Amino acid sequence: MTEENSPRRVKMLIIGSGPAGLTAALYAARANLAPVVLSGMDLGGQVSKTHAIENYPGFPEGISGEGLVKAFHEQAERFGAEIIFDVATEVDLSQRPFHVTSYGEEFLADTLIISTGATARTLDIPGEEEMVGRGVSYCATCDGHFFKDMDVVVVGGGDSAIEEALYLTHHAAKVTIVHRRDELRAGPILKKRAEENPKIHFVWNTVLTEIPRGEKVESVKTKNLLTGAESAIATDGVFIFIGHTPNTELFEGQLTLDDRGYIVVDGLMQTQVAGVYAAGEAADPHFRQVITSAGMGAGAAIQAIRYLEEAGL
Repeated sequence: MTEENSPRRVKMLIIGSGPAGLTAALYAARANLAPVVLSGMDLGGQVSKTHAIENYPGFPEGISGEGLVKAFHEQAERFGAEIIFDVATEVDLSQRPFHVTSYGEEFLADTLIISTGATARTLDIPGEEEMVGRGVSYCATCDGHFFKDMDVVVVGGGDSAIEEALYLTHHAAKVTIVHRRDELRAGPILKKRAEENPKIHFVWNTVLTEIPRGEKVESVKTKNLLTGAESAIATDGVFIFIGHTPNTELFEGQLTLDDRGYIVVDGLMQTQVAGVYAAGEAADPHFRQVITSAGMGAGAAIQAIRYLEEAGL
């Protein structure tokens, strides 16, 4: 391999650019480590697609996910972090420094922080995949404006589902929430807002069984879990918010994952491989909040800095 295309040696490589990754980059940059961040396909990950964040301290009026990511990004770069719009495709944790390949470059990293986040879970029902972009969506803030004065269905009952349903009421004429249980899992404030919103209607103890194929979504087929009764709901769009799957396939066989695919870390964000840390939703099956992801990112960076110091790197 020539010097021109030989791997680049870095003290810290961060894979992922959500709140965890960008916070880790900020802490590492302030320690003069010149961290490199592989951003992935979307700078900011899931949070960049969130319409409004009202529970992040310091923003009493709330802030958009895009706005918060922009601030994280600018602050990390201000102190010397390098953020590259590229995707890690291969990782070798069996050698030191760790070898990471992306589409555009190869790296040798003394420490690695994994903050690859999670991806929206699908219903895995007939018609769902085929109708993506024709009325099926996993992001209300991305696609809600296409459904002005139309009827839409929201699947799910947690915080994300209700936040997105409330956002959709700014565009849609009617929002029908279909939930497999008989009450929402969302927090009390969101639950109260949804129940009091005249545009929101509820279908309880029910799941979607099919999204009929066509030029565009016109209806969904449903089944009541208590009675077994099957029916259909006329709708122009389907927004699905039933949780997320951690983006950790790249590390299978190299790091310990739990039975849901989350990276197992100790209280210091350390994986079982010394010098490799994980933060944010790739390693958090419990909280999955912007602030906890940012905190995990800070912790991972602090521990990585200490590791480098102790190793004389």
